[in-house]
Amino acid sequence: MRLQGKTAIVTGGASGFGAGIVRKFAAEGATVLIADLNTELAEEVAKEVGGIAVMVDVSSNASVQSLAETAKARLGVPDILVNNAGVTHLPMPMQDVGEDEFDKVFAVNCKSVYLTARHLVPLMTAAGQGAILNVASTAGLSPRPKLNWYNASKGWMVTATKTMAVELAPSGVRVNAICPVAGETPLLKSFMGEDTPEIRAKFLSTIPIGRFSTPEDMGNAACFLCSDEAGMITGAALEVDGGRCI
Repeated sequence: MRLQGKTAIVTGGASGFGAGIVRKFAAEGATVLIADLNTELAEEVAKEVGGIAVMVDVSSNASVQSLAETAKARLGVPDILVNNAGVTHLPMPMQDVGEDEFDKVFAVNCKSVYLTARHLVPLMTAAGQGAILNVASTAGLSPRPKLNWYNASKGWMVTATKTMAVELAPSGVRVNAICPVAGETPLLKSFMGEDTPEIRAKFLSTIPIGRFSTPEDMGNAACFLCSDEAGMITGAALEVDGGRCI
């Protein structure tokens, strides 16, 4: 029960890595608010873990402001914020990615971190404590070809994490990131372009441990970094990647 009595917000918490983080947090004693565009899935996960489901568009200032107001009313000042919501574009040459796709990737992966900082960080700094976790990616550390703008957005998240950590440390708020390798989530097919045994084998050949990451892997890493056990850790970008970045 490492998170006993704590409250947490997880964006994109209705599926994939986000749902794994939600389930682990709840199992460790936290009350979790699942913020997701998919209200139906969010409500299913919330019912499962005894949490709260809120519909949010993380790329919208008004929507994130509403999330912050709901969170404060339902949870009080959140102890933990996980910026997990993310999207990608299909693998293709960088110049062929459409402007709308580019804008969506940066709005969901990057602007969302700015917006949650704008509306939730003041609550945490006023309380003098808190933990923020940004879900980045090995793509931001060891990029794959033809995912250029997705790679760049995750590299942005790593830099943002370190900058946030330096600025917020005096206020008692820690900020870290986890960098998963591709996993069995709804985004996997988008990363690969198509899901075939041959393409899966090619992806897996780059991961020394020899398997994709799982939501449970991310939940375990997230739980540690957001717990009091990691009280001296801030600004880290933890590779949860089976050796992919070696």
